[in-house]
This record gives sequence, C-alpha cells and structure tokens, in this order.
Amino acid sequence: MRHRCRVPLLGKPADQRKALLRSLATELIRHGRITTTKVRAKAVQSEVEGLITLAKEGTLAARRRALGYVYDKKLVHSLFEGASKRYGNRDGGYTRILRTVRRRGDNAEMAIIELV
Repeated sequence: MRHRCRVPLLGKPADQRKALLRSLATELIRHGRITTTKVRAKAVQSEVEGLITLAKEGTLAARRRALGYVYDKKLVHSLFEGASKRYGNRDGGYTRILRTVRRRGDNAEMAIIELV
C-alpha cells in the first residue's frame, strides 16, 4: 500500500528518479523556464522551492547543502547572489506551472514550469 506516501515515483527506480529531479531543478534554475510533463513539473516544484529558500537563507551551511544538490557550482553562486533581491519579500510560491497541449506521441499532459 502507498497510503500517505507523497513522493511521486515517476515510474523510475530511486537513483534514476533523484538524478532526474536534480537535473530538472538545475535546468530550471539555469534557464528560468522548462517544458516537461505535468507530473514531473509538480515533482520538481518542491525541490526548486526548497533550493530558493536555502538561497534566501544565505548561510554557508545552506550554500553547502545547495552545492550537494545542484550540478553546477557557478549556478549555485548566481542563485545565492540574486535570490535575496528577487524573492526577498515572498514567503513561498517561487514557481508557476502552466498546463499546455498534450504531447503528440503518447498524449502525456505537458506543462511549463517557470520561476516567478
């Protein structure tokens, strides 16, 4: 039974799922907007919001936690530099999910996730 298990499994083993979420979070922070399936967008949303919260915190420990998750060291540096200016007065809700047309090949629900 998976009652009350809130982690979306995404049809992948745990190591592949973690790598997928890390890469999606890295690319979302890098580009500010990515197109993916709706389920993946909802899964990566909490990861990115946690990273932005760490960046707003700005401590050395928070920076090291972010460096352990995001693949690019320069990207973490730029995130920590601009997060307090960009999201300083927001208490959450740093990302937005916009639903788009279904994918042609397998009719999967597609979405655009972007930083607000």
